Amino acid sequence: MDFREEYEERMKKLESFIEEKGLGSAQLKKAKNVQKNLNAIVFLGGLITVAGIVIWALARD
Repeated sequence: MDFREEYEERMKKLESFIEEKGLGSAQLKKAKNVQKNLNAIVFLGGLITVAGIVIWALARD
């Protein structure tokens, strides 16, 4: 492992430690959950829209 890889590994460990224990960690966890839920809603909304367009196109013929 060269110096750069070791440096990046240590930075990742430090960032994850700050993320878990640092100031605002609770808010960050909440924000991640909200983002995950919004992503799921947008995905399902898109899926329903595509399904609706396909059904409409098939029924139109």
